[in-house]
Amino acid sequence: MPADYPPWDRVCASFRRWRDHGLVKELHDRLCAKARQMVGRDAEPGAGVIESQSVKADAVGGSDSRGFDGGKLANGRKRHVVVDTLGPLLGVMVTAADTGDRTAARVLLGQVADEHHHLALVWADGGHTGSLVEHCLAALSLVLAIVKRSDDMRGFVLPKWWIVERLFAHLMRTRCLVRDFQRRTTSAEVTIYWSMTLLMTRRLAHSRPHLA
Repeated sequence: MPADYPPWDRVCASFRRWRDHGLVKELHDRLCAKARQMVGRDAEPGAGVIESQSVKADAVGGSDSRGFDGGKLANGRKRHVVVDTLGPLLGVMVTAADTGDRTAARVLLGQVADEHHHLALVWADGGHTGSLVEHCLAALSLVLAIVKRSDDMRGFVLPKWWIVERLFAHLMRTRCLVRDFQRRTTSAEVTIYWSMTLLMTRRLAHSRPHLA
């Protein structure tokens, strides 16, 4: 704990209180709306991208919330995120790393659709195919567009995927998010919101006109 912080137990108590009452997410969402309006967009997004990232988890994480992702060879947790087309975070859910993308996306997209009523289109990769596409259209009135790699495509990043990869790159620059150090997945989600809140505040601060 930095020397100029209050005692650790007070800091932890404030963190838990803000986490349990959704205050961190509310602050983040308001800043995201301001950031969109700053560049001339509507406060509510109409499209987004869903993706996941597997990271190693610290030993403090319980065995009930961690697993092994055979594709990424990571023993830990998986961060499922939905971002809008400008990059801000619309929703995040942290699960054990062995949780399937379709399973988590069904829950996460439901949460995001409830909070962002203008959202009509979400791009996803091949890991989100199957019945999830029909579920999103029937239950959420949401078009889930699967982006597939073509034979003539150059590079490893699919169209639209630089948006979400940029978010993951930002998270990796936040030292406490290089690994998952949290005991609870809800605490891990709040830590991600805090990281993105710092990014949104910097964007808004840089947009202020300089005084002559």
